[in-house]
Amino acid sequence: MSPSKKRLKFLDRYLTLWIFLAMFIGVFSGYLFPSVVSFWNSFQSGTTNIPIAVGLILMMYPPLAKVKYEELPDVFKNVKVLTLSLVQNWIIGPILMFVLAIIFLQDYPEYMAGLIMIGLARCIAMVIVWNELAKGDSEYAAGLVAFNSIFQVLFFSIYAYVFLTVIPSWLGLKTFAVNITIGQIAESVFIYLGIPFLAGMITRFVLLKLKSKQWYEQKFIPKISPITLIALLFTIVVMFSLKGEYIVKIPLDVIRIAIPLLFYFVIMFFISFYLGIKIGANYSRTATLSFTAASNNFELAIAVAIAVFGINSGEAFAAVIGPLVEVPVLIALVNVALWMREKYFKELITTM
Repeated sequence: MSPSKKRLKFLDRYLTLWIFLAMFIGVFSGYLFPSVVSFWNSFQSGTTNIPIAVGLILMMYPPLAKVKYEELPDVFKNVKVLTLSLVQNWIIGPILMFVLAIIFLQDYPEYMAGLIMIGLARCIAMVIVWNELAKGDSEYAAGLVAFNSIFQVLFFSIYAYVFLTVIPSWLGLKTFAVNITIGQIAESVFIYLGIPFLAGMITRFVLLKLKSKQWYEQKFIPKISPITLIALLFTIVVMFSLKGEYIVKIPLDVIRIAIPLLFYFVIMFFISFYLGIKIGANYSRTATLSFTAASNNFELAIAVAIAVFGINSGEAFAAVIGPLVEVPVLIALVNVALWMREKYFKELITTM
């Protein structure tokens, strides 16, 4: 076995341990050493934290370099899968998060608004990693993420107005005015998806032309694969260190926000898994549908919350708690998905 395969296997085997260790290091470095927070914030550009952006781009690059882009047209021909993904992401997900936010946080309207924004920001980044770890379908993941990106650019502003201004007024709740342009959404989508997407696509087409498919898949991909997990751990350390002080000083607020998020991720995952099976999808596509629906674009939610309400607002704080809950919960659901594959899909191989 080559050193790179051994290294990837070692990282994979203890991934949950590494993630919780990274969370621990992040929280307590941010709490004990405030200069760490100042250091990371010194790389802030507008609402974009450059170290986190670099970590996410590097994290997504290897999985996107594995995608067989020449097969993507087949993904978009599958109307059944695209329709189900559309329903999961743009009807079930936002409504479920809205309901949970009202149930758990209506007495804390700023936190409620932050949670609602997380529900509106459909995942276009970390889902690529969860899908990769759960052995989902890479082509379908890339296709569905691209599909979500288009919808996000076109409809996020409208959804924000409806779910934060219109519907709360109907229910007698506090309303929020959110002014965010299509251009701002497009910028976020390009940073977190466009750059690694283009890098992965260019890498594949150029190296397949210069080398061979066998060399690309057996030599190059194993060499770059460990970058995903290393970048994931780096990103977790940075994210948790930036909010380490809050997590330690106001843990009850963190828990209050985390509870509806936990319900959201778990409910969305199992609903989506069930619906995937019902339409006859095989394991890899069912897993892809589930993680695409259960994940959220926390980068966009945080950017919007900071831009509209300010970096020290309750809305921004709630948005930041999103990925802090998503990371451990989704890694647990990766293990659940792999267990379900062994239990329910071992002898059942279906295609669509």
